[in-house]
Amino acid sequence: MNDMNVIKTAIPGVLIVEPQRFGDSRGFFMELYQADRYALSGVGARFVQDNLSRSGRGTLRGLHFQNPKPQGKLVTVLRGAVLDIAVDLRRGSPTFGRHVAVELNDENRWQCWIPPGFAHGFMVRSDSADFFYKSDEVYSPADERVLRWDDPALGIDWQCAAPTLSPRDRAGSSLAELDPVLPRYEGA
Repeated sequence: MNDMNVIKTAIPGVLIVEPQRFGDSRGFFMELYQADRYALSGVGARFVQDNLSRSGRGTLRGLHFQNPKPQGKLVTVLRGAVLDIAVDLRRGSPTFGRHVAVELNDENRWQCWIPPGFAHGFMVRSDSADFFYKSDEVYSPADERVLRWDDPALGIDWQCAAPTLSPRDRAGSSLAELDPVLPRYEGA
C-alpha cells in the first residue's frame, strides 16, 4: 500500500512527493522516507548521504551538479519556505536546458525528487529555512560544478533581483561554457 501522492512534473523523472501527514491536538507525524514505498512511487535510489542547511531570506544556493559522479537528491524543507529549481543538464534530452520550479515549505511538506543529471538550487523565501536532502552519491568536490543561477539561456524567475550568493555560486559558469562536462541523456 502506498500512502503518498506523487505528482509528475513537466520534466519526466522529476517528481513532487506529498507524504501522508497524521495530525491531532499534539502536533503531527510524517514518514519522510521508507525505501519500499518510495521505490513504488518512482524514487528507487539507494541513498548514501544526508545533508541539512540553514539559510536566511534571499539566500540562493546553486545551481549545483556533479559529473562524472552525478547525484540524485530527495529534497524537503523542514522549516521555512524555498523556491526549489531543477535544471535538466542531460545533453540529448528532449527537455535539455528546461527547469522545474516548485515551492517547498513547512506547510505543504512536499518533497522533490531530482534525478542524476540535473542541476539543483533553491532560493529562501522565508526569514530562514532548514533544507534537508538525501543523496544517492556522496559529495565529491572534484566532480562538483556550478551552473550560473542567472544564465539567460535558462530563463529562471527566482523572484529575487539581488540574492545573497556564495563567491563560488556568484562565479558559476553558463550552460554553454559547461557543455564539455555535461552528462549525456541515456533515454527514457
